[in-house]
Amino acid sequence: MILGAVQRATKARSVIDLFSGTSRVGHALKAAGYQVFSNDHNTYAATLARCYVQADAEDVIDDAAKLVREFNNLPGKPGYFTETFCEKSRFFQPKNGARIDAIRESIGAKGLDPELEAVMLVSLMEAADRVDSTTGLQMAYLKTWAARAHNDLTLRVPDVLPRAKHGKGQATCLDALDAAAQLEADIAYIDPPYNQHSYLGNYHAWESLVRWDKPEVYGIACKRVDVRQRQSIFNSRPKFAGVMRRLLNAVRAPIMVISFNNEGYLTKDEMEAMLGELWGGTGKVTTIENDFKRYVGAQIGIYNLKGTKVGKISHLTNKEYVYVVSRESLAERLALMRVGDGDGMGLVA
Repeated sequence: MILGAVQRATKARSVIDLFSGTSRVGHALKAAGYQVFSNDHNTYAATLARCYVQADAEDVIDDAAKLVREFNNLPGKPGYFTETFCEKSRFFQPKNGARIDAIRESIGAKGLDPELEAVMLVSLMEAADRVDSTTGLQMAYLKTWAARAHNDLTLRVPDVLPRAKHGKGQATCLDALDAAAQLEADIAYIDPPYNQHSYLGNYHAWESLVRWDKPEVYGIACKRVDVRQRQSIFNSRPKFAGVMRRLLNAVRAPIMVISFNNEGYLTKDEMEAMLGELWGGTGKVTTIENDFKRYVGAQIGIYNLKGTKVGKISHLTNKEYVYVVSRESLAERLALMRVGDGDGMGLVA
């Protein structure tokens, strides 16, 4: 839906992705030919963007394939990762933790070019993700081992794309407000944290794997201690509206595409009003609506530390909003997204 909105909104050549996360959107935009400027303040996310947006296949893919073959033959050597995420907690089987330790140490010892290093770190991150024992988030691990956790960790070469038609991408690891002030493009895509859930807390093991700083941890999930300090202002209900307004006014792009949902800190009416205030009150807003399933944890319910179900499932779907704002109305162009997509999407101008 995001790619479709960008393609229909304008004849853009470049896109800023201020909260790149997993880089799925940035990767899709690069595949469509856009020059993409990805940003995220978490190191694991910036590394994903350096692999999937900044690195180009023609520069790294051959070396990456050789390193994958080399690292897949390394024997395991238990270290920090095994102790923290296999013994103190149960995110991974010890056999796989030992392989992760050995491969991560080897990546660090190679002194690789930053783009190739990012590709190898993503290869390791994704290999670990395929053998973890969670429901997708690292807030907790399963009481009994997931079936995939018994598999042997195996690296694969990530799906690195050739250079985009409209130019080489860029990955940065900045605060979103700083990135908004520095980056400039035809369109800005904005998908901020819009409730209390911290992405760093949800994916803390990847942050530690990529940084390899071997931090102190706390709690049953062995979260990095800096999860308590490195909190995004976008996770704060009382501060969200103010920082979102500051961000929107700092963005250097004539068109913005904002992803939000009905569990966010702003209602649909509040968001549309805020966007309409842009450029001296001349912002024209088109809203695309779509129903989608909630995250896996919401599907299975709430459990206490003993594994006993203690909460009821309130609802299984959310309403997703994609707001497109510019100085001219784009409702007519975006209305095409209602035709034949079969996903229950509606459009409000």
